[in-house]
Amino acid sequence: MKGFNDLLMSRFGPAITGGVVGALAALLVYFGNPGNMGICVACFTRDIAGALGLHRAGVVQYLRPEIPGFILGSFLAAFLAKEYRPRSGSSPVVRFFLGFFAMIGALIFLGCPWRAYARLAGGDWNALAGIGGLVVGIGIGIVFLWRGFSLGKAEKSPKWAGAVMPLAALALLALLFFRPLFGPEGTGPVFFSKSGPGAAAAPVAISLAAGLLIGWMAQKSRFCTVGAIRDLIMVKDPHLFNGVAAFLVVAFAVNYALGMFKPGFEGQPVAHVNQLWNFLGMVLSGLAFTLAGGCPGRQFIMSGEGDGDSAIFVLGMLVGAGFAHNFSLASSPAGVTAYGMTATVIGMAFCLAVGFLFRIKMD
Repeated sequence: MKGFNDLLMSRFGPAITGGVVGALAALLVYFGNPGNMGICVACFTRDIAGALGLHRAGVVQYLRPEIPGFILGSFLAAFLAKEYRPRSGSSPVVRFFLGFFAMIGALIFLGCPWRAYARLAGGDWNALAGIGGLVVGIGIGIVFLWRGFSLGKAEKSPKWAGAVMPLAALALLALLFFRPLFGPEGTGPVFFSKSGPGAAAAPVAISLAAGLLIGWMAQKSRFCTVGAIRDLIMVKDPHLFNGVAAFLVVAFAVNYALGMFKPGFEGQPVAHVNQLWNFLGMVLSGLAFTLAGGCPGRQFIMSGEGDGDSAIFVLGMLVGAGFAHNFSLASSPAGVTAYGMTATVIGMAFCLAVGFLFRIKMD
């Protein structure tokens, strides 16, 4: 195990992790997850929000075990290596709303950065507009970083403070395995889709194992799809970007080998063809992720290793998912709603205001 960890922490770590994530993103579709959605942190968080009754969109409700797996895998990797260091206090309310609006943008595009790459590797050319928007959003965030943007410094927290997210992950798994029913009619509060993307799922054991492996590897390698582009632009460092490249190459290879590579714009699974809003949705998400310090996968990984600020961002994503479906903000294969367009503009205004206002004075 030590040799494996050392390899992940070497300069090859992000590329190895990205390759594994790309392979699993394709394989989980083969085993039953929705098309081009073997792994999507935003979509899976949305499904969990629905399963917990935070929204009632019946086709996207499922306690995706990959998400608890990310948290627990990261926690175990950090704890066993004595890297478990609970901390928090860096503008938590602002981080909550950054997570909220990052989710709004992701549900306009219909996917997080991980799914954008998975969609591209599956032949969904609509992902190109989303990836372009992601790069622009990260670029705007970089301008703020160059001008001294900071949400402040996190402070050390009590050790048990960092255990909240791993315990919450265990609670989600308990609800998934036992599926308790409450109330006089024996329904809820845990809901499971009978049709649609929420009803498409790989076997629980496979999904959980994949989540645990990714959580472990990403914690060690610091794999981050947003940090990859940020570092490449800001400091010309391709270290993390190698992980994105490996993700794309391996996911494409596995999709092609399994006959799941289906190129085109029309008829792609859980996708729409409004390229302007594919682009703008990911501009919003890319900016929010950059200001918060990492992509959604990275936020879950950091929450598992004790970062309370990342946990707040994750909770913002969860609430944002519920809000998006309750107020008709989320897109669908039919397209983007007027409410979703308005919410994207509001989210951009919020993120730009945060970028301008939260700056350290530079001498």
